[in-house]
Amino acid sequence: MPQQSPLDLPEGDPFGPHNLPYGVFSTSAEDRRRIGVRIGGHVLDAGAAAAALGSPYAGLLGRSSLNPLLAAGRTTWRDVRRALTAWVTDPGHRVTVEAHLLPLDEVTLHLPYEVADYVDFYASEHHATNVGRIFRPDGDALTPNWKHLPIGYHGRSGTIVVSGTDVVRPSGQRKAPTDPAPVFGPSVKLDIEAEVGFVVGAPSELGRPVPLADFEDHVFGLFLLNDWSARDIQAWEYVPLGPFLGKSFATSVSAWVTPLEALDAARVAPPARDFPLLPYLDDAELDRPGGFDLRITVSINGQEVARPPFASMYWTAAQQLAHMTVNGASLRTGDVYGSGTVSGPETGQRGSLLELTWNGRDAIELADGKRTFLEDGDTVTLTAWAPGPDGTRVGLGEVTGRIVGQR
Repeated sequence: MPQQSPLDLPEGDPFGPHNLPYGVFSTSAEDRRRIGVRIGGHVLDAGAAAAALGSPYAGLLGRSSLNPLLAAGRTTWRDVRRALTAWVTDPGHRVTVEAHLLPLDEVTLHLPYEVADYVDFYASEHHATNVGRIFRPDGDALTPNWKHLPIGYHGRSGTIVVSGTDVVRPSGQRKAPTDPAPVFGPSVKLDIEAEVGFVVGAPSELGRPVPLADFEDHVFGLFLLNDWSARDIQAWEYVPLGPFLGKSFATSVSAWVTPLEALDAARVAPPARDFPLLPYLDDAELDRPGGFDLRITVSINGQEVARPPFASMYWTAAQQLAHMTVNGASLRTGDVYGSGTVSGPETGQRGSLLELTWNGRDAIELADGKRTFLEDGDTVTLTAWAPGPDGTRVGLGEVTGRIVGQR
């Protein structure tokens, strides 16, 4: 009986030809980094396949980073995706393509792009409301500006790490409200933030804002992101300028970037807004909705603890892009921005331990004991899927990280 081809995927595989996320990999036999495209449980060496098939995109796909492809722009993104789809579905290409497939468990995955700038937002009304109730129980849950603009901060791009990288517990100053003075030491309130990240491809000109309608001309794709947060360090330092050392020690991202085009069937309208928006943020007249229906699962040590729904996000990725450039700030290829913590209206939909445990008041039960915040040795994994064409599912590459003690 002939061996089944890796291209003959089981029905319902979330990494079928309708998906085709991009990554960068190497092998034990050759440490040279190469662009790969995931198909089922295999990685296609995209550059080698392109060269073997005589493709005009062999130069772009034969690089060690996605940045040249990102910079090539939307027309090229579309054409390369069409070519890749043909390669993995046309029987005439099968023999050639199969020669350049590698099992996923036999490759090492790397950060797939060179990160330029990093911005993180605060776009879930449910998350922002929960945080406000925790820290301002006698005041308004939302700050006065929250429904008028997407709140965000500039983070540290040099500490964005690929899924699977260990996260060293950070140290810093912390001071509880009842403490007479701050102390220095390892964070005792280490947390996660389940987010979705977006990577910029085509840059923009300094001084020229990017309008809402141009979102898909600049943003190449999305991925899962975990914005690790030291809540005790953050609480002491963030007044008046915002997050700094409590956030900058590590941000984990998936090794796979899902092109926006693969998520056409997952586009949804954002929640109804009860405040009028200024014209540069008003998306009511756009050709299609700006939200994405992504179903995220958060697990700690293999045990599911939450299912945050991305469709509930108040601010969309297009509005975030428009806001962070409205002052004339330019985009660069490889810019990354995070959605902010994804949380839904139900307790089991909260995307951070800060919310799940109500700042440590209510421990969650794991098979290996109770948790309020993360302990050394804990492994956090984010997974997700989105509705695809014809009833399929589009899988997003997972992002995982293990907490280790200080070195």
